[in-house]
Amino acid sequence: MYQQGGTISDALKKIASNQYVLPAIQREFVWQPEQICTLFDSIMQGYPFGEFLFWSIDRSNSSEYSWYGFVLDYHQRDNPHCPDLGVLHDKALTAVLDGQQRLTAFNIGLRGSMATKLPRLWWNNPHAFPRRVLALDLLSTSGPDEEGNRYDFEFIDPSRLGREDGRLWFQTSEILLIDPDLGINDWIFDWDLNRDQQRIATRTLNRLYRAICVDQTVVYYEEKEQDLDRVLHIFIRRNSGGTVLSYSDLLLSIAVSQWTDLDARKEVHQLVDELNRIGEGFSLSKDFVLKAGLMLTDIASVGFRVDNFTHANMAKLEKNWARIRDALTAAVELVASFGFNSSNIRAPSALLPIAYYFFRHGQKTGFATLSRHAENRQAIQGWLTRSILKASGIWGSGLDTLLTGLRDVVRNAEGDTFPAEAMRRTMASRGKSLEFSEEEIEDLADIGFGDQRLFALLTLLSPFLDLKNRFHIDHVFPASRFTPVRLRKAGVCDDSIETLRDCANRLGNLQLLDGDINNEKRAKMPSCWMKEHFPTHDALQLYCERYYLGEVPDEISEFMEFYEARRYRLQARIKELVNSV
Repeated sequence: MYQQGGTISDALKKIASNQYVLPAIQREFVWQPEQICTLFDSIMQGYPFGEFLFWSIDRSNSSEYSWYGFVLDYHQRDNPHCPDLGVLHDKALTAVLDGQQRLTAFNIGLRGSMATKLPRLWWNNPHAFPRRVLALDLLSTSGPDEEGNRYDFEFIDPSRLGREDGRLWFQTSEILLIDPDLGINDWIFDWDLNRDQQRIATRTLNRLYRAICVDQTVVYYEEKEQDLDRVLHIFIRRNSGGTVLSYSDLLLSIAVSQWTDLDARKEVHQLVDELNRIGEGFSLSKDFVLKAGLMLTDIASVGFRVDNFTHANMAKLEKNWARIRDALTAAVELVASFGFNSSNIRAPSALLPIAYYFFRHGQKTGFATLSRHAENRQAIQGWLTRSILKASGIWGSGLDTLLTGLRDVVRNAEGDTFPAEAMRRTMASRGKSLEFSEEEIEDLADIGFGDQRLFALLTLLSPFLDLKNRFHIDHVFPASRFTPVRLRKAGVCDDSIETLRDCANRLGNLQLLDGDINNEKRAKMPSCWMKEHFPTHDALQLYCERYYLGEVPDEISEFMEFYEARRYRLQARIKELVNSV
């Protein structure tokens, strides 16, 4: 039977006092800021936002399990996880089985903050995750948008609160501090508003107060049985019928209930965080780690299927967890030494055969640097790069079958050499050939700035670079020189301007440069910069040969001759590289 659970503000008080908690089988918070804003718009419009499923925990059983709290100040990099409450002794609890995302959204919007990554900034940049709070524009009168939202909620910098260009931003958390006996609208009177604006702001603020503090909108079903297996099955059935949880979330919940010595949830999330902090940063997920666990421990299929998560398999996963962690760390560190990161690794699944190789042969000291490992390192880099360059997609459909086949190759290989050629044959037999046709090679020669394959291709063309350092994708002829105004001034006719602008952002005008050197080069014309940077003829000649530059003209009006000649040389070299053994 469904029951009334009071107001949203009542629910938040129970979250703050740890009366509402999360069991270990629950996943992490995954909603985006836009989803939170839509939820708040729904409650303002009086829409139902779904019932909750609660599990009532007796005092005598509260210490039997580990519990987690709700995220309050979400930080995508530094604080994305639910706080670990540990064991709670002799306390009656309500565990949330369904409704975590909605309750967390209310908790963040009405008590906390949110910091998500800004685009085009590195994950390790301290300014990439600005703190923002949920605010409501009390003066907004716009009709429903394409999504049907009527109220203007937004996560904003706290400095924007108050009046801003015709808006009046009210921090939603302030609604919990209002004493209705002293007047709900006092906050509005602090601003210089005309009568119509006061009327609109008053109406909106009162609607928010009713939605959060007055309306009895929380409805729930309560499960009182104390048996964890029963609750686990209820949880899975409740969630597996829709898209609320990914299948890996459900499988992780099973692992949580079956590991005996380690906390599966904590171990998996901690490993994901550690892997993503390697090098320039990655964006690997728990799905990646769980699939790695299946692959590395030789469980029959690497697919996310419930029958893979038996007690025996979970025991095997837990027993080998330290080795799994070490192998994944070694694989990601190696790939980072090749210069890869979250912005240019197209398919994280490509790392799994490399991790399996380390799992079978052990993590070799100095593998990413020592010369005695150079041949193996080169084989891994060549195989990985080619698989990333395939536009047709190696790591898409049929992924589980492919990973199982590659695992067999690595397991059955003689010696401890990375079996790149045997893996290529196996991939070809499954329709995943790493051979490149003439059309594919021509496509690579025309690859553009922003294509995720670009970095991999440039590393293949620049084997002399030590990619452990930060390298930038540099325009040989600076991009700033290709504005219509500057091209006309240089004598380029109007009919050729768009062609030059397009070619300026393609492979024929791109290269990898050390970040510090690239910052020094900036908008200088290449011939001028090279004369400054390479004082001797031999050094300049070596640079031009390494980057297939040929003769570099002084004037941008001669750019197309340079571009076409270099593109031809690059295409010929790509053909040699991608189809070599």
